[in-house]
Amino acid sequence: MANTNAPSGLTPYSRSSGEPYNGAVSTYYVPVGNPTALYIGDPVVLITNSSDGNGIQSVGIATAGGGTYILGVFRGISNNAGLATIPLLQSQTPYLPASTAAYVNICTDPDLLYAIQENGAMVSGASGRNADLVAGTGSNYDSLSGWQLNSSTLATTNTLQMRIVKLLQETGNAVGTNAKWLVRINLNQFTEVLGT
Repeated sequence: MANTNAPSGLTPYSRSSGEPYNGAVSTYYVPVGNPTALYIGDPVVLITNSSDGNGIQSVGIATAGGGTYILGVFRGISNNAGLATIPLLQSQTPYLPASTAAYVNICTDPDLLYAIQENGAMVSGASGRNADLVAGTGSNYDSLSGWQLNSSTLATTNTLQMRIVKLLQETGNAVGTNAKWLVRINLNQFTEVLGT
């Protein structure tokens, strides 16, 4: 049976130790000049020397490939920065449209594993190697990201964005075209030695 072709970006799965993901996120700020919509599962980066008036660091969409570091993954809009409750109006989309300022929830744990669909057909021996991401168009219908793991970049090179841990073990997922893998951010801004 063929794998379903349904990219949804990076979905938090568990910590690399096996502990379940508990939904933890951190609040960041997206400035009004943000040229790209953010969808749930999109990778983001810190914007150098940019924050809101209270010092909450600004983020924007990451760049696929090219040795680009990643801070974490967009998980939604936060209307109450720093507060425990996050109201979402029925009239509000879960994705963040372009050119819209907002506080956002970002999954930033550098020890987290994410599930992601590949855009090709890697072999089972892909585990332990690295690969870049490839950008995709998010969905205005379900608000999910269109980013995928770029199968054609599979290598041992240390400047690739993601570390492949293993094939996602779930019913309906098998090695082959559009397989879903568990990955960890290889080029993580929190573990990068240089500051941004």
